[in-house]
Amino acid sequence: MKEIRKVLIVKLSAIGDVIHALPVSYAIKEAYPNAEITWVVEPPAYELLTMNPCVDRVLVFHKKEFRSVGGFLRRILPFRREIQREHYDAVLDLQGLFKSAAIAYLAKAPVKLGMCDMREGSDRVSRPVVGPHANGHIVERYLDVARALGCPVKKVSFPLEVPERETAIAQQLFRQEGAHMENPYAALPVGANWPNKRWPAASFARLGDWLYRQKIVPVLLGGGPVDAQRAAEIAAQMEIPPVSLVGRTNFAQLTAVLRHAAVTVGGDTGPVHLSAAVGTRTIMLMGPTDANRNGPYGQPENAVEVGSSCKGCWKRACPKGLDCLAAIAPEQIEQKISMLLGGKQG
Repeated sequence: MKEIRKVLIVKLSAIGDVIHALPVSYAIKEAYPNAEITWVVEPPAYELLTMNPCVDRVLVFHKKEFRSVGGFLRRILPFRREIQREHYDAVLDLQGLFKSAAIAYLAKAPVKLGMCDMREGSDRVSRPVVGPHANGHIVERYLDVARALGCPVKKVSFPLEVPERETAIAQQLFRQEGAHMENPYAALPVGANWPNKRWPAASFARLGDWLYRQKIVPVLLGGGPVDAQRAAEIAAQMEIPPVSLVGRTNFAQLTAVLRHAAVTVGGDTGPVHLSAAVGTRTIMLMGPTDANRNGPYGQPENAVEVGSSCKGCWKRACPKGLDCLAAIAPEQIEQKISMLLGGKQG
């Protein structure tokens, strides 16, 4: 394939999915160091991409502004002009949905590639790449698209740079809670978009008490009112209140917290995938989603799945009315942590 100079990546959401797609930008720069990468993303993941040194330009797609007829008419021409400012050598649609296909359609490029499981007619705009990892982890499925662009993918890297100022703020947040980032702590992202991806508050509380006994500080993470309520429920059930940074960190500060943690425990959600991406030992509690596709990348042994036959159902709420992850006992995770940390306590 000829030299690639300009690439447009379309990966809009969700946070975890955008994290999984980060190695594609690194693979492109690894193969084509002079290539300019533009990435189209929705607002929630914008800050994440500002930490990616491999991305030269970020375009924000405000999906909500396109939902009404009036909003569509006001926004479509300026957005089209923005997309068509450049002539790209390739467009990579890593979303594979109608909304991403519409963006890929507007872009000027001779090559338009998409992932293996494209939906909603997106395969009519971009050619689906069914590579050797079509049934593997989602990170590798995305990288198969990069491979189809001529990238050998010698190294899988999640390019994320945290400014020193943001790390300093994260340290200050710890001090405000009477803790220190230099001491051992466990990162516990308490939420998830799907109700059945959330470990029960009582289970988090029991794990938190055990962590304190091991001289490891439990640190609750998350954002939004649902996570705040869960954090309050967890703290109310613990013998000693945990450190709670729920709703207090931006993406850069969250990345710093996760990078320095001794271990991370949580469901299939963005912060837990971010933990795996920065190389922290990451235990992912999984029920409705498939560990083979969505487990902590590079740490398949740290995916803890429920034992039920209906695991991997991919349903946002259990049709049987079960609390999916309640089947995973805190003691099971305690044993996992002890093994990962080599029996070290503090």
